[in-house]
Amino acid sequence: MGFCKFSMFSFLCLVIVLFGVNGEENALLMNDRASLLSFMSGVVFDQGHVLENWNSSNVHICNWSGVRCNNASDRVTELILNATWLRGTISPALANLSSLKVLDLSRNFFRGPIPKELGSLSQLRLLSLSWNLLEGKIPYELGFLSKMVYLDLGSNQLEDEMPESLFCNGSLSLQYIDVSNNSLSGEIPLKNECVLNDLRFLLLWSNRLVGRLPQALSNSTRLQWLDVESNMLSGELPAKIVREMPYLQILYLSYNNFVSHDGNTNLEPFLSSLVNSSHLLELELAGNNLGGEIPHIIGHLSTSLVQLHLDANRIYGSIPPHISNLVNLTLLNLSSNLLNGSIPQQLCRMGKLERVYLSNNSLSGEIPSALADISHLGLLDLSKNKLSGSIPDSFANLPQLRRLFLYENQLSGTIPPSLGKCINLEILDLSHNRISGMIPSEVAGLRSLKLYLNLSSNYLYGPLPLELSKMDMVLAIDISSNNLSGTIPPQLKSCIALENLNLSRNVLEGPLPFSIGQLPYLRELDVSSNQLIGEIPQSLQVSSTLEYMNFSFNKFYGNVSNKGAFSSLTMDSFLGNSGLCGSIEGMPKCRKRRSRLMVILSILLPLLAFPPLCFVGYQRVLRSKFRRRLAVFNGGDMEDEEQEKEEHKYPRISYEQLIEATGGFSASSLIGSGRFGHVYKGVLPDNTRIAVKVLDMKTDEEIFGSFKRECQVLKRTRHRNLIRIITICSRPEFKALVLPLMSNGSLERHLYPSHGLNQGLDLVQLVSICSDVAEGLAYLHHHSPVKVVHCDLKPSNILLDEDLTALVTDFGISRLVKGDDENLSAKDTVSFSTTDGLLCGSVGYIAPEYGLGKRASTEGDVYSFGVLLLEIVTGRRPTDFLIEEGSSLHEWVKSHYPYKLGPMVEQAMDRCAPSAMPKQYNMLQDVILEMIELGLICTQYAPSTRPSMQDVAHEMGRLKVYLPNLSSLLVEEAPHKLNAF
Repeated sequence: MGFCKFSMFSFLCLVIVLFGVNGEENALLMNDRASLLSFMSGVVFDQGHVLENWNSSNVHICNWSGVRCNNASDRVTELILNATWLRGTISPALANLSSLKVLDLSRNFFRGPIPKELGSLSQLRLLSLSWNLLEGKIPYELGFLSKMVYLDLGSNQLEDEMPESLFCNGSLSLQYIDVSNNSLSGEIPLKNECVLNDLRFLLLWSNRLVGRLPQALSNSTRLQWLDVESNMLSGELPAKIVREMPYLQILYLSYNNFVSHDGNTNLEPFLSSLVNSSHLLELELAGNNLGGEIPHIIGHLSTSLVQLHLDANRIYGSIPPHISNLVNLTLLNLSSNLLNGSIPQQLCRMGKLERVYLSNNSLSGEIPSALADISHLGLLDLSKNKLSGSIPDSFANLPQLRRLFLYENQLSGTIPPSLGKCINLEILDLSHNRISGMIPSEVAGLRSLKLYLNLSSNYLYGPLPLELSKMDMVLAIDISSNNLSGTIPPQLKSCIALENLNLSRNVLEGPLPFSIGQLPYLRELDVSSNQLIGEIPQSLQVSSTLEYMNFSFNKFYGNVSNKGAFSSLTMDSFLGNSGLCGSIEGMPKCRKRRSRLMVILSILLPLLAFPPLCFVGYQRVLRSKFRRRLAVFNGGDMEDEEQEKEEHKYPRISYEQLIEATGGFSASSLIGSGRFGHVYKGVLPDNTRIAVKVLDMKTDEEIFGSFKRECQVLKRTRHRNLIRIITICSRPEFKALVLPLMSNGSLERHLYPSHGLNQGLDLVQLVSICSDVAEGLAYLHHHSPVKVVHCDLKPSNILLDEDLTALVTDFGISRLVKGDDENLSAKDTVSFSTTDGLLCGSVGYIAPEYGLGKRASTEGDVYSFGVLLLEIVTGRRPTDFLIEEGSSLHEWVKSHYPYKLGPMVEQAMDRCAPSAMPKQYNMLQDVILEMIELGLICTQYAPSTRPSMQDVAHEMGRLKVYLPNLSSLLVEEAPHKLNAF
């Protein structure tokens, strides 16, 4: 009985103990849960984020995204939420996760200070808060983390001095310290009594640190990576410190204020201290103003060395041949020093060299032909020296050569034709030398050139080779300051990527080709100081890209307008051309001459007592053969009798009524401008609101072509998504289209609110608009009485009525195609001009095949529509990518497809569906993804692989039907919105 009582008592005690243990464990688990929820309350994240399941009571804390627990106790040991687009502040409540060993919140958008409470996480071994927006001081308390192995606070906005505790916390395990790319100041607080035996990585680059490298760093004998570049450190190069680092692999000391030994005259002690660092891979000492010669001992450095940077110093003397012992070097940079002597032939022994920079020195002698034995050489920069002799013919043996800089030397001889064999060459700069002879056709035909060709300031002569037109990827050509003669070949229009063209200071003659103005991306043109003659082509004036032009000191004549691209030019661009007159300030005014047509009309009009009314169509003076001849003389096609009867159905509006409706075409009525004129708003006597597109008559015959085309398109097409015509006003000195005024303006103004609106359109509206545009284009391509290729589809040519129905407008450069035959001759197409191969449309929306001389096609409109879809999704203009990214919008989006579209879709959701509810969030994301995919399909390079506009309209119609009304969903789900923010 006594035994039984004892056993029962023991059992009860055990039960009580177990309940106590479980109760304590549950309390700790609840404490961890409360800490994480407190952290989440200070964080902003989007719907569908990885933290979404933290809101669920059905998910165990150890199954929360980013959370890892100890299997035995369920205590949180790791919190890893790197690169998850989190915003907000870091909660001090994380300090209550007492078992936490890993905390990684890097690559997010956290602001505010680093909580000092994190210093109480006694078990923490890894702390990474890098690549955020954290500010303030580094907490002193972080030095209390005695078990810390890895600390990364780099790339934030931290400031003030680093706490001494960070380097002297008694920890024997710290291996990685990164506080780089901040605004930290003061000295590196590593005292002599502090020992960091296990330290392997110390990254302090891009701060404001001063003083010397602390001598105590020599105790860190296992250091592999030391990076202190871009600070303000000073003193002699740390020879005594690095001598104790046999495992050193990366040493970056560049862009500080270090000096060499013996009063900044001796580099040998420092380089000698690195001889035993047999694992050294990269050595950077650039930008320190180091003095002295390169010692022969440099050849005794580790043969593992792959990069050596000694540039931007004051190193003098010759390049020692011993440097060629570094046989694994891939990059050698000795530029911007005071080096002299010749380039050692022995460099050819460094067979793995890929980049060699020896520029901006005083090197002399000839370029060693043996450099051509370095088969991996991709970049060779010998510019700004005193090199003489000719360019080695052997450079043709460099198959990987991409960039060759030989400018500002004293090179002579001719350009070796063999350079044409460098089929990967992207940049060739031979400017400012003494090179003579003709430009070899082999070099002029280098299609690989992608960036620029500079042959300026030499003694080149002869004609411009026609082969230059093969450079269809080059961005700039500068052949100025030579003795080149002959004419400028019109074929240069094939250099469709060209942005800068400088042909100045030569003896070129003949006219300036009209085709130069058709280059779609040309920004700068200089043809000054030649012997060019004739009128300045109108194509330059109507260019939408040209920003700078210089026509000075030639023999140009004729009228010069101050409109279009010429509006920003001054008289300085036209000096020395006595035959020029026009509207440019300082230029003599032109004497007005009456044309044959005006003379005839001045005789006929008084006799006929023609009333001053503007009618639809072309001039109707008399129904006679003479009237028909006059109309043909005026550049117009006569309509048949049936069409004339149809045209009389339009209302008759006098020129005086248009003046009254628009306030005399006043600036306050101006609502838009284009390449062919201006658009004014007005109100007719019957309160009809109109838009009057007045064409600029100074553009001569080009304007008549545009006017005729737009008349033809608007008269022959009828569709709810195409702008309709009210009437046309046509007089010899005045031509205008009268159209209904769209109350919601253009799509351009809605996509970019800075144009005058406070907010953009939601996703439902945008899909509906795109569907309308696709329907309108499909009608033009497949159902119109005469097939029409629009040629200039873009947001500014899409108007929105009061119901946000989209109407396609501006058919000024459209093409009319008779019948359904796709393969028509030139005479069956209404051409933009008499010049074949003109790029149709606006920069960024132009189909690539147009740049290859192909005629306008329906596939080109499909391409433009695809760009429009991608523009709507990304929220950025296609021209932004040409300027900032150097690629097209299609290429940029395609580079993210399919696995990197997340941020792009999220940003589109923020713009177009900021109030989306959980029920509709995934649905809207799917729509955006389908728009991206359809945009990519429409913008495929090969026209034959693009869908027809009819198929595109079908897909957009499907999306329009699939997508519910956003506003009704917002009303329906508003009471149930999750408080995720």
